[in-house]
Amino acid sequence: MIRPVLNRRSFVTLAGAGTAAALGIPAYLPRIGEAADTLKIGLIEEYTGVYAGPSEDETAGFQMALDAWNKRGGVMGRKVELVKEDTQNDPGVGAQKAHKLINQDKVAALCGTVNSAVSLSVAGVANAAGTLFIDSGGHTDAVTGQSCHWNVFRTCHSTWMETHATGFSLAKRFGKRWFLITPDYAFGHALEAGYKDVLARIGGTMVGNELTPLGTTDFSSYLTKIDAAKPDLVIVLVQGDDYTNCLKQMNQFGLLKKYPVGGPQVEIEPLLGLAPDSRAGYWGVEWYYKSDLTLGKGNTLAHDFVSESTKRFGKPPTARNCFGYVTLDRLLTAMAEAKSLDAVKVAHAIENVRFTSIFNGSAYYRKEDHQLMWPMWIAKIRPNGTPGDKYDLFDVIDMQPAEAIEQSIAEKDKVCKLGYP
Repeated sequence: MIRPVLNRRSFVTLAGAGTAAALGIPAYLPRIGEAADTLKIGLIEEYTGVYAGPSEDETAGFQMALDAWNKRGGVMGRKVELVKEDTQNDPGVGAQKAHKLINQDKVAALCGTVNSAVSLSVAGVANAAGTLFIDSGGHTDAVTGQSCHWNVFRTCHSTWMETHATGFSLAKRFGKRWFLITPDYAFGHALEAGYKDVLARIGGTMVGNELTPLGTTDFSSYLTKIDAAKPDLVIVLVQGDDYTNCLKQMNQFGLLKKYPVGGPQVEIEPLLGLAPDSRAGYWGVEWYYKSDLTLGKGNTLAHDFVSESTKRFGKPPTARNCFGYVTLDRLLTAMAEAKSLDAVKVAHAIENVRFTSIFNGSAYYRKEDHQLMWPMWIAKIRPNGTPGDKYDLFDVIDMQPAEAIEQSIAEKDKVCKLGYP
């Protein structure tokens, strides 16, 4: 079955919601007979620190989905409300906030997270409480791998998908001797494992791997080791503000002119913090607002999403906007179709349902591990954007389908046991 993730009418109602707010009219007016209480969804993000930019964009996507559903009458006659909490990039704080949202705020489900370590801690709390959690933006394999749970889903790609979408292409283009700059926590370790698997398959060598603390501002002690290693390629795994600082300093040291650079993913948010001469390389891209592979012929869903998001927030949507919208829309769709807030029933209503989405094709959360199966794009950086659009920084050169880059069901079955109650 193919089901739409959004439609043209949804975007018209979003515009109407903005007009109503400007006139002081509530965006949601309960109909006669509707329940007056609200349906609360807990949104946990990293609003301070290195991942603040991506978290804000994910939240913008969540807000678009929220407003669209409320304009349609909410879920089962109940207005939907987001209760937001900041994890401060700390797994312990994330666990505390998850407990608060579940026990004090009485949310029906949890969503969010950019930091993979936080994703894992929130998943553990949610599982112990029997509360549904959709990880919108934490990539580490364990979320839908060895630490998978029946009540946990993931929207963004796994690190395995990112490394295998990009690794073979990078090796073919540049060579098999790689030097890695790796964030020293769950996300970075999982990316490292994925690239080691690629190197083992192609007979390559990791000539250096520098583990860097999250929030590193000075990368000089790591970058000075690159020349001695003489790599074919420098692979940068750090993200957010760390990515911006790392690329800026690579340029200052002249390394971007001496060595090719690339990696599993790059996002618009950190690129905007770089001068054009520090923007370089070939990278995985999880979604892109201006690709023909996104805005395919007849794909009005993607066109409308890009248009309305740009109008509403003053800039085109990033992959993070996409993660937030898809996550909340699929959660609320499953609740509406299950006609229940029971976590088990809602989880089964999410599994294996194919839906038309905001790229050129369909997607589904795989039943066996709850990973969203959708493609990865590969792009070369366009340093100066295009005339009139400073955000148009990617020249997409390839797309890899989900089934070609994620571990197979048989492979995942060895590590992931969902354990439904």
